[in-house]
Amino acid sequence: MPNIVVVGAGVSGITTAYLLSKQKGNVITVVAKHMPGDYDIEYASPWAGANVLPMATEKHSSWERRTWPEIKRLATEVPEAGIHLLKSRVYRREKDIEKLRKGGYSFDGLFEENPWYKTLFDDFRELPKDELPKGMASGCEFGSACINVMVYLPWLLGKCRANGVVFRRGQVKHISEAASLSHAGGKADVVINTTGLSASKLGGVLDKKLVPVRGQLVVVRNEAPYMLTKSGTDDADDELCYIMMRAAGGGTILGGTYQKGSWESQPDPNIAMRIMRRAVEMMPELTNGKGVEGLDIIRHGVGLRPYRESGVRIEKEKIGDTWVVHNYGHAGWGYQGSYGCAEDAVGLVNEILSRSRL
Repeated sequence: MPNIVVVGAGVSGITTAYLLSKQKGNVITVVAKHMPGDYDIEYASPWAGANVLPMATEKHSSWERRTWPEIKRLATEVPEAGIHLLKSRVYRREKDIEKLRKGGYSFDGLFEENPWYKTLFDDFRELPKDELPKGMASGCEFGSACINVMVYLPWLLGKCRANGVVFRRGQVKHISEAASLSHAGGKADVVINTTGLSASKLGGVLDKKLVPVRGQLVVVRNEAPYMLTKSGTDDADDELCYIMMRAAGGGTILGGTYQKGSWESQPDPNIAMRIMRRAVEMMPELTNGKGVEGLDIIRHGVGLRPYRESGVRIEKEKIGDTWVVHNYGHAGWGYQGSYGCAEDAVGLVNEILSRSRL
């Protein structure tokens, strides 16, 4: 029976473990420093919104295309997963339109004027001029989903446990150490590296292409009738505006920032004020027209997105005498690409195992 160790218990690690646990015979151990329920600046998954806003270009859209049907199914059929369907509006500002047309924008496919994802969502529509807020050149709307990560991650962990996956607290300084941490004893046949930003400091990997992208947000009790984002802000090039309401009373996320290279873990009160001001300007109904004073704050937060300069890394590699499959570097789209990426990681595991049986 194949012995597999997954390092990391964020959304990528747990999803990969879950898909592997559906295959008969796999013995799976997840080893992680941080587990669902923890809050730590090293652990990105609990800080995510998390919603579905396709960010890839069409060329790299496969992971998001394959994940959306599963997210939609869970939202529709599995209420205990903590996902609900919600309309999303994507606005392209007049100030950004030339830059968007030239392709000089951070979020790849999201703000394209003729986005590939119009075929992904069956209710996709371009917004008529009379539905656009002031200063917007154009925009679109589609039925998306928002995940309450505080519900979803424990649910996913429970699905793994039901299939026999064992979760262990632990830290590894070198990826090859993980091969000896299987709960079943013996050496693992394959180690899966889903350590996110920590892969930049992990022995045997030391990926210098990984960079933190600091995301600051405010979580409020106010309910948002729909989700929105726009292509830029007047405050700073690395500040964003987005609003999304988590399922099952998880609060509404107001964002945000996209500060590449910043490791700062503490919320900046000035940025927080700008985030809240932008949110109520774009969606006055959030506070029934009462402005920032009408926001009922639950908490302020900061997460570090695991951005990788050359894109997500999903590949196999032999490190010493240990086969390793990498699945990390998802930046801000880890949830909305989680099933597609995990499928590819599982495919690589199966390649290694079939080769070792020959």
